[in-house]
Amino acid sequence: MIHNKLTIYTDGGARGNPGPAGIGAVILDEQGNAVAEISEYIGEATNNQAEYKALLAGLAKAKELGARELEVFLDSELAVKQLNREYRVKDKGLAPLFVQVYNLSLGFKKIV
Repeated sequence: MIHNKLTIYTDGGARGNPGPAGIGAVILDEQGNAVAEISEYIGEATNNQAEYKALLAGLAKAKELGARELEVFLDSELAVKQLNREYRVKDKGLAPLFVQVYNLSLGFKKIV
């Protein structure tokens, strides 16, 4: 089923920093029904890398579901401020993830 507008909630974290890490995402349709859930172990990562990877997984799934517009929620202040261009991406481990998120986001009409 194609969904025009979806809402994504993501989270990622590591035990230790870096350490064993996991990601999660829930994607809701316009009526608030869950249309996809992601829960995955991603190996060794930092908390910030896990946050970005959770967002990437959510964006990729939303694209697969045919979304054109997204409302995205994540709890990483660093990632949010970097994606909103308030902070520069200085960490070499985050830079390629930032670029992947940016490139994937170009496939959507609107993301808030």
